[in-house]
Amino acid sequence: MHSAAGDGFLAVDSGGSGLRVVVGTPDGGTTAPRESRVPVRTGPRGIDPGHLMEQLVPLVRGLLPESGVSGLGTAVVGAAGLATLGDALRAELPGALEREFGVRTVALVADAVTAYTGALGPRAGAVVAAGTGLIAVGTDLRTWRRADGWGHLLGDCGGGAWIGRAGLEAALRAHDGRSGGSAALLARAEESFGPVRELPGRLYPRTDRPAVLASFVPQVAACAESDPVARGILREAARHMADSAAAVCPAQGEAHVGLTGGLFRMGAPLLVPLEEELERRLPGVRVVPAAGGPLEGSVQIATDLARGSLRLPPDAAMLYVVTPKRG
Repeated sequence: MHSAAGDGFLAVDSGGSGLRVVVGTPDGGTTAPRESRVPVRTGPRGIDPGHLMEQLVPLVRGLLPESGVSGLGTAVVGAAGLATLGDALRAELPGALEREFGVRTVALVADAVTAYTGALGPRAGAVVAAGTGLIAVGTDLRTWRRADGWGHLLGDCGGGAWIGRAGLEAALRAHDGRSGGSAALLARAEESFGPVRELPGRLYPRTDRPAVLASFVPQVAACAESDPVARGILREAARHMADSAAAVCPAQGEAHVGLTGGLFRMGAPLLVPLEEELERRLPGVRVVPAAGGPLEGSVQIATDLARGSLRLPPDAAMLYVVTPKRG
């Protein structure tokens, strides 16, 4: 156990695939990331702080000797689900980090905010984070706003699961002879999943339905150049993304919108209609390539906290900061 805060910081990205961790100093140096591929459990109290610490402690102990820091004064933990599942983390993690590593300043940050910061940096604007799901986050540096991120049954409109589902629906329409179907997507669906009449029985019992739906996205993208139905699906996805970006983008000043997440690796079939839809909804918009991902966002927030220069607004659900008590 450390008794006093040191000069280093800890930055963590906790998501569905596990933990990634770096240790660094405010002058900009960081270790190479270490990771655990075990996702942090959730339970009746939400994200389990004890399980997170079980994963985190050996990673940090492995990093400290190579980091060159005298100790850890600041920690930033970016966590998927923090906004709705973070009560136990907020109650217990700051104390656990202080006991284990001497950390005095802790920020618990929603993964949407670390994605925002990694993509756009600590400035006003909006970020669309799109993978299997989709969420948009914006700030005017006074408050945070979010749109969508409601999961594949209630939202995530324009995300990977949404696109995959729309593509499979078009395939089933073609199979039935209904309007709006796509023979090209039907052929791709049967290549991917077998006879489409068997698809409900294969899909509905699975617990990873969003990922299965999203696995069809490359087929929709491959058909988009020659198939108007596939092209229309991507146009509609772009429209949903632009709607979410417009809902959270600050009303004043130049509109900066960052794009982050694996869905954008699709390239032109999605990016071309998205830039058109963003310009329609946010005239004069400046689309900014993502500078980094959620771990880089955690590092940026940790660096700014350690320097005392954090400009991003605190928020109980999105960016919860615990600082040493004076006395």
